[in-house]
Amino acid sequence: MQLINTAFSTLNCEISDFILTLTLSRPDHMNAFTVEMAKELITVFDQASVDDSIRAIVVTGAGKAFCAGMDLSSENNVFGLNEDLRPTLDDMENRLDDPEIAEGVRDTGGQVTLAIYRCNKPVIAAINGAAVGIGATMTCAMDIRLASEYARIGFVFNKIGITPEACSTWFLPRIVGISRALEWCYTGDILKPEEALEANYIKAIVPADQLLDEAYKIAQKIAQHSPVAIALTRQMMYRNSAQPHPLEAHKIDSLAIFYQSLTDGKEGVQSFLEKRAPVFTSKSSTDMPDFFPWQS
Repeated sequence: MQLINTAFSTLNCEISDFILTLTLSRPDHMNAFTVEMAKELITVFDQASVDDSIRAIVVTGAGKAFCAGMDLSSENNVFGLNEDLRPTLDDMENRLDDPEIAEGVRDTGGQVTLAIYRCNKPVIAAINGAAVGIGATMTCAMDIRLASEYARIGFVFNKIGITPEACSTWFLPRIVGISRALEWCYTGDILKPEEALEANYIKAIVPADQLLDEAYKIAQKIAQHSPVAIALTRQMMYRNSAQPHPLEAHKIDSLAIFYQSLTDGKEGVQSFLEKRAPVFTSKSSTDMPDFFPWQS
């Protein structure tokens, strides 16, 4: 059953063949990011996570840009923050979800990437053009990144006197290594897709007119598999890879394969023996094992 709301002001959402195409849609502003867009993105990823009509998500931009960063033309604090507050680390530890902190202090881009992180569905970025600032950092939380020859990627925060956001100081070093992550942020250079490819930030450079088709090919492969196994695998990779010892991964791996061996794993083995395509019946909305999620 489709649960996701497809009526948004800054986004377009279309579902076909278990794939959600999420298009950032402010083309007259190069899809510049706003607080409204942030709230709509969080809603989409949270809804998609429990929507069984969706098994993979492809994110792209309308027009020539992917996302040209924060809309700096907004009135007052352009990041939507409450300048009357003086938040402390204690506030972030103990009042994180208080409305005053959530709405007036917390980085909106970070709230988006946390929604992507907790999503049960794989996310593929189809970077069709400029991806600067939050336009770059939001893709760090996506699982697979493809770029057209027109893509331009920039972590430009230090250039305008601010710091990296959207949890990118957690994601980016894991993708390209800490030295390269620091260089990209220190310099604020605008990267051509060839440099992003060399650093393994993107999987491939794809001609612009083939970019979405290539993203759909990957999404369609994913959509054929067990939704629960995919959801578990996504969270296991992100969470276990941040643990200090492989024993912590072993604990979760053991639980995951145990419970999957009782459900979709039986069908997977039987279909292999019978030389046919598997028919997985589990749903990530209702059939996740009880130990999930095992961390915040």
